[in-house]
Amino acid sequence: MKMIAAVSADWGIGRDNSLLFSLPTDMKFFRRMTLEKTVIVGRNTLLSFPGGKPLPKRRTILVSGTICPDGVEVCRTVEEAAKKAGDESFVIGGEQIYRAFLPLCDTAYVTYVKSAPPADAFFPNLDEDPEWELSEESEVFEENGLEFTFRTYRRIKA
Repeated sequence: MKMIAAVSADWGIGRDNSLLFSLPTDMKFFRRMTLEKTVIVGRNTLLSFPGGKPLPKRRTILVSGTICPDGVEVCRTVEEAAKKAGDESFVIGGEQIYRAFLPLCDTAYVTYVKSAPPADAFFPNLDEDPEWELSEESEVFEENGLEFTFRTYRRIKA
């Protein structure tokens, strides 16, 4: 499994159930990576999508014990979702879902934004996790007054 997220310099991913950044280049990257794939989301992430509906042209697995909207497959546990999703799926948030699925993932695609606005949701800091290493980093991009890079982290094989 893989993870994909845009993070701030202090690994923030959101505030008040909204993304911290609006970066069209990052959104294109996200779309290209996840289109026609399976994505795994938590309840708040799903509710943050336009109309609270799943993203188009993606199979959506929701890990939740409370809601069951149309157009998604609901799993009550991480284990059930992982089994149903398979290896080529993307974990797309939020914080609790990222943390729960981290041990099951081998790759993380992180758009790293060199800014740290206030956040109340965070991605695990892979730079401080001894089980992960930065394997690739793009050139620096600038958009909407923000500098960012695309990073790929890989789990270190034991």
